[in-house]
Amino acid sequence: MKYLFKDVTVLSMNEGMEIKLSCDVLVEDDIIKAIDNISHGVAEGATVIDGKGKLLMPGLINGHCHVPMTLLRNYADDLDLQTWLFEHIFPVEARLVDDDVYWGSLLGIMEMLKTGTTCFIDMYDHIDAIAKAVDASGIRAHLSRGMTNSNEGSDFSEDKGLLENIEFIKRWNGAANGRITGAFAPHAIYTCSADFIKAILNEAQKLGAPIHVHLDETRVEHEDCLKNHGKTPTKYLYDLGLFGQKTIAAHCVWITDEDIEILQENNVTMVHNPTSNLKLASGIAPVPKAIEKGVNVILGTDGASSNNNLNMFEEIHLASLIHKGVNQNPLLVSAEDSLKMATINGARALGCSNLGIIKEGAKADLILIDPDKSHILPMHNIMSALAYSVQGSDVCLTMVDGKILYENGEFKTIDMERVKYHIDKSFKRLF
Repeated sequence: MKYLFKDVTVLSMNEGMEIKLSCDVLVEDDIIKAIDNISHGVAEGATVIDGKGKLLMPGLINGHCHVPMTLLRNYADDLDLQTWLFEHIFPVEARLVDDDVYWGSLLGIMEMLKTGTTCFIDMYDHIDAIAKAVDASGIRAHLSRGMTNSNEGSDFSEDKGLLENIEFIKRWNGAANGRITGAFAPHAIYTCSADFIKAILNEAQKLGAPIHVHLDETRVEHEDCLKNHGKTPTKYLYDLGLFGQKTIAAHCVWITDEDIEILQENNVTMVHNPTSNLKLASGIAPVPKAIEKGVNVILGTDGASSNNNLNMFEEIHLASLIHKGVNQNPLLVSAEDSLKMATINGARALGCSNLGIIKEGAKADLILIDPDKSHILPMHNIMSALAYSVQGSDVCLTMVDGKILYENGEFKTIDMERVKYHIDKSFKRLF
């Protein structure tokens, strides 16, 4: 299939953050075939998409999510993380079945596609059901089975979560034309023993798979680790050898200057989740320091129970504001910084140089934005507009792997009414 975006403004997200006006972009199959100066012969047979007055940019990458938690949206709010998680979330999650997770995932995927997300990095249970939803919808995802086990010992060969994660990697990694990739996910240091983390690491090394983990999210986690182990959570995981595998670490709210050095030296990606961290009063991650030291920082929404949405434009907006305010410095975390966190930095976290950018040969994961709105005009500066004015609802087209999945309110691969029907069934059963 061929698509020709005609006469569109392009934000490339390349090293120079190049912006091209009145540009043509040709997509063939799953890649960007040509940009500007496209001959008639090359574009022959392409479906033309009128881009006049619109902005084309790489799709957003949601760096940390628990997509089936749409089922718990607006449930158990205004609580601290430990109470929220252990007394409210975990008990409901224990009652989930594959069917709940499949339809909950599709609901979250719909929201992400509609607001410009083309790839998400997820950690959850019932991982096969999530993968099936990803496969059916056409979105891109990096998936891992969240695992908890506080037992000590050397034999975790019968651990259900670990076995499921191993089988998931073998079955799904690289599936759906490479749209699905897999990782291992020890949930956190307060839900996993050191021995269990070592067992997970061992399996990840065997399969050459990366790690996705929650790290230093709350003051309680940080102080308990200092009290129990005499070191920070970052140093604790480093000493266990976890960062020997490519690692994505979510939250990192309470990391120290020394921790930042460890993350940078070990190429660990830090995921900033501003809305979730504010809502749960976990704190504000030291993102400016991490960026200054060269840590790869990306953006994530977290789950829809602690956010309560999956709209990455809200995270871009908030990430561009809170560090200025809390540090009383308007120069911190620029619009460009936050846009990078949502695109090319996310691609770097995944080890994919052909995502998060508009260039010839890159994957055709693209979004089209209509800026002809009263809350955006006049658009003096495109990057400022995207960070401070654009809303997720301004996305009018979302393409993944060269296929249009959402356009002008219509989902091309998902039956919205069917999803809503099944969500209602799960809601009534669970609550």
